[in-house]
Amino acid sequence: MESPAEALVHALRDAGASVATAESLTGGRLAARLTNVPGSSVVYAGGVVSYQTHIKVEVLGVPQDVVDSSGVVSAECARAMADGARRLLGTAYALSTTGVAGPDTQEGKPVGTVFVGLAGPSGTEAIELDLSGDRSEIQDSTVDAAVAALAEAIDSACSKAGQPAEDSALG
Repeated sequence: MESPAEALVHALRDAGASVATAESLTGGRLAARLTNVPGSSVVYAGGVVSYQTHIKVEVLGVPQDVVDSSGVVSAECARAMADGARRLLGTAYALSTTGVAGPDTQEGKPVGTVFVGLAGPSGTEAIELDLSGDRSEIQDSTVDAAVAALAEAIDSACSKAGQPAEDSALG
């Protein structure tokens, strides 16, 4: 049986689409999950681990006013990170992760507050998650949620186009 990451890589391949990542709290785990799938080099362009705020701003192009007004643990930052990765790496889709893995709160937000950003041909969105567990469990759950979000977006785009994912030409 295919893992969710394998199914996602195959759906991206079948759709002729590519993906990039911009990670903060997951520290590269999302990229690792995707690149553990054989053949992922066809769809995975690369990623940026932007653990420090200035990398989000200087490399990914997150506007400083977003950081100042909403913080880095926010839907606005997640959307800007995903947009930045998509633009920087020239992909059809980009996923981003930002949040609080613990053990301490950040920006007044409790441990487990997570945002997953998804940028694609239809626009950019952010999903807010309230996760529990230790640092590693929160990071793994965030990766699971990001993979699921993109899989759902591809499935939805294919459904709107009236095509199964394997026959679609997204991107």
